[in-house]
Amino acid sequence: MSSRTCVILPALNEADALGDALQGRPDHVRVVVVDNGSTDGTADVARRLGVEVVKESRRGFGYACQAGLDAAGDAHVVVFMDADATCDWADLDALTSPILDGSADLVLGRRVKALREPGAMPLHVGLANMFLGRMCGRLSGLAVHDIPPYRAARRSSLVDLALKDRTYGWPVEMVLKAGRSGLAVTEVPVRYRTRVGTSKVTGTVGGTLKATARMARVLVAHAWTARAVA
Repeated sequence: MSSRTCVILPALNEADALGDALQGRPDHVRVVVVDNGSTDGTADVARRLGVEVVKESRRGFGYACQAGLDAAGDAHVVVFMDADATCDWADLDALTSPILDGSADLVLGRRVKALREPGAMPLHVGLANMFLGRMCGRLSGLAVHDIPPYRAARRSSLVDLALKDRTYGWPVEMVLKAGRSGLAVTEVPVRYRTRVGTSKVTGTVGGTLKATARMARVLVAHAWTARAVA
């Protein structure tokens, strides 16, 4: 199956959320759900909803994202969005248009406060994201304010970055390497909805701190590498 745009949803035990997450998807894009070792029938639900399923049994957000990137094949644009129904398909064109018209290689969906549903981003999540966004922007040389779940990239550019992290540091590494490689990166404002179910990461302060620590390690490694090169 081929499409110019491939939307990838990494999913771990999101059977209850997938119906809402996939509602409103357009017919002109290819949608791939990457089942990252779910035990709740996520893959079966995705198939019943009429979307393609890729299996990645190795647990890790980066593993799931990379499996989706590999499965996208000859797609020109790849879009990553969470499978928890927090992202809105109405923002898809805003994310992909800068890539399709050649003005950007990577587009980040910035979750601006005016477009966030009340309660969608708890305080501890907002603080962690603000810290990561600022540090990532400083180290990458980019005007970055958010490390969002909704992002689009030129597939060939993303493949060339050769991302190595296979945990929650994958999107941080993406932005850092994009800046270091001189790719055109931009942010667009997007909606952000309250998720369906309880998040395995942002649902608790502990989970958020664990994911933030993993992302911070990627930031430190990038800073060390940049210093060594300099």
